Amino acid sequence: MRDDDAPPRGDDDHGASAQQAPSVEVPAGTDAAAVGGEAANAAADPAHWLRNVVLFLGGQTVSLFGSMLVQYTVFWYLTLTYQRGDIMALAAVFGFLPQAIVSIFGGVWADRHNRKYLIMAADAAIALTTLALAVIMMTGYDGVWLIFLTLAIRSAGAGIQTPAVSALIPQITPARNLMRINGINGSIQSAMALLAPAAAGAVFAWAATAWGGSAASLIPIFFIDVVTAAIGILLLAFVPVAAVRRAADAPTGYFADLVEGVRYVAHHAFLRWLLALFAIIFLLTVAPSNLTPLMLVRSFDAGEQQNITNLAVLEIAFSVGMMLGGIVVASFFAKRSRIGMIVTSALVFGLLAVGMGLSPNVWVFFAFMFLVGLAVPFFSTPSFTLLQETVEPERQGRVFGFVGIVMAVAMPLGMSVLGPLADVVAIEVLLVATGILTFVVVAAAVGLPVGRRAVQAARDASRAEDPVAAAAAADVAMHDGR
Repeated sequence: MRDDDAPPRGDDDHGASAQQAPSVEVPAGTDAAAVGGEAANAAADPAHWLRNVVLFLGGQTVSLFGSMLVQYTVFWYLTLTYQRGDIMALAAVFGFLPQAIVSIFGGVWADRHNRKYLIMAADAAIALTTLALAVIMMTGYDGVWLIFLTLAIRSAGAGIQTPAVSALIPQITPARNLMRINGINGSIQSAMALLAPAAAGAVFAWAATAWGGSAASLIPIFFIDVVTAAIGILLLAFVPVAAVRRAADAPTGYFADLVEGVRYVAHHAFLRWLLALFAIIFLLTVAPSNLTPLMLVRSFDAGEQQNITNLAVLEIAFSVGMMLGGIVVASFFAKRSRIGMIVTSALVFGLLAVGMGLSPNVWVFFAFMFLVGLAVPFFSTPSFTLLQETVEPERQGRVFGFVGIVMAVAMPLGMSVLGPLADVVAIEVLLVATGILTFVVVAAAVGLPVGRRAVQAARDASRAEDPVAAAAAADVAMHDGR
C-alpha cells in the first residue's frame, strides 16, 4: 500500500534563506512542465541545506553517543548493584518525568526562539551537570539520590532539546527529502547506538574492576559525555538557523501560546489519535523493555563480568536491528504508507514482547531484542515524518513538545507499576502479559471507526501541497465519518 507523494514545499519565510531559481532555457522538445518543476524545487530548497543537515546531524550524533554511554552505564550500574524493580522504576521516573514537565514549555520556546540556541543551551546544561556529578564522585561520595538527581536534570534538558531538534530538521531540510533524511538520521543514530553499548561495556568493565564495582566506575563515562557534548555544540554553531518567529514580535504571551497549542491538539482529531497510539506503545512496550536488563541478570545470571558483557550484547543486538531497520526504511519505504508502517510495527511490538518473555535461553532473548530494534524505525520514522508533514512550521515545536510529554509520562507511569511488580512477579510473565495487551489494544485502535478514519486522514494529508493544507485534509478526514 502506497500513499501519493506529497508535492515539494518550501520552508517558512522566516526559516533558512532559499536559493534563487536560475533562469532556465527550455530546448525544443523538452517537457517545459518538468523543467518548471525542477526550477520550483530549486527555489524552495534552503540554501546549502545538505551541508547544514550534515553538520547538524553530525553534531547531534556525537552528542547522542556520549548521552548513550551515560544512559547505558547508569542503568547497568543500578541493575547490577541493586537488582530491584523499585530502583529501576525510580530511575525511570527521575529519568523521564522531568522531561514531560519541561516539554510543556519547551515546545512553546521552540516556536518562539531560535531552535539552534535552545539545543546548544540544553546540551551545555546537561554537560555541566554531568561534570559536576563526576567531580563530586571523585571525592568519594556516591549516594544513589545523587544519580537520580542527575538523571532528573538531564531529563529536564531533554525536555527543551527534543522538541527543538524535531522541529529544526524540517526547517533546514527540503520537504521532498524529509522522509529520507529522517530515515538516514535514524540509521546514523542506530550506528552510534551500536558503538555506544560496546564502548560503554568495555569502559564500564574496566572501571568496575579498577574501582571494585562502586559508583566511581561511572566517572570515566561522565567525562566522555562532557567532551562529546562540547563537540556537538561546536558543530551546531556553524549551522545558520533563523527563528521561525521572534519572541519579541509575537503578539501573544507564553501562556497564550501554550493554551493555543493545547487547543490545536485538542481540536485536531488525527493528532489526538496518533498521540494516543504513542501513549499505548510507550506504556505497554517501551516501559516493559526497561525491565529486560533486570531479566537478563536474574534469569540468565552468568557472574558480574559476564553480566556486563551480556548487557552490552543485549543493547548491541537492539542497535544492530535499529540500524538495519533505518537503512531499510530510508532505502525502500520512503514512499510507503506512513500509517501502514506505524500500525504494522505497533502490532509487531506486541508479538515480540511475548517472544522475549518466552525465550528459553539468552541467545533467543538476544534474537528477539534484535527484532524489536529492527521494528523501531518502522514506527518512529513515519510517525515523526507524518507529524512534520501535517503540522504547520510555526506550531511544530509545541506539537513535538506534546509528543515528548506523552512519551515521557507514559514510560515512567508504566514503570511505576511494572517495576514494583517485577519484585513479586516474574518479568517473563509481565512481558507476555503486556505483549498480548499491546496487540489487543492496537488492533482495537485501528479497527474502531476512529482508527479507520486515521488511515484515510494520513492518505489525504500526503496529497496536500503544504502543512496547512495537510493539517486541514487530515482533520477533515477524521471528522467526515469516512
